[in-house]
This record gives sequence, structure tokens and C-alpha cells, in this order.
Amino acid sequence: MEANQYFEVTYLDTDCGRIRTETFDDVSDAERFASRRLADEQGWAIIDAVPAQEGRRAA
Repeated sequence: MEANQYFEVTYLDTDCGRIRTETFDDVSDAERFASRRLADEQGWAIIDAVPAQEGRRAA
């Protein structure tokens, strides 16, 4: 696991029918959150590891 990354969980919010995204610093937190989104049979969730980008540097 890369140190300079975070995790995005994209999921279907079955309460309102919208697709939402939450971000997490730790993969296990992301997995727990995604697991809770699957409680409804219509629910789904995807976890993506995203490389963190450094801010722009001044010239």
C-alpha cells in the first residue's frame, strides 16, 4: 500500500437514489463504510485507491 494515497468509496445512497462519494485515509475504514452501504439488496459500493497529489509549487 502506497503512503501517498487515499481511498474513495463511491456508492448508491438507497435512501435518496443518488450516487455519492466519501474519502478515507485508511483502507480498512473505507472497507467498513462500503460494507455498510451493501445492507440493502439494491446497494453497491466501489473502493478506489487514489494517489494524493502535491500542491502546486511556486515558481
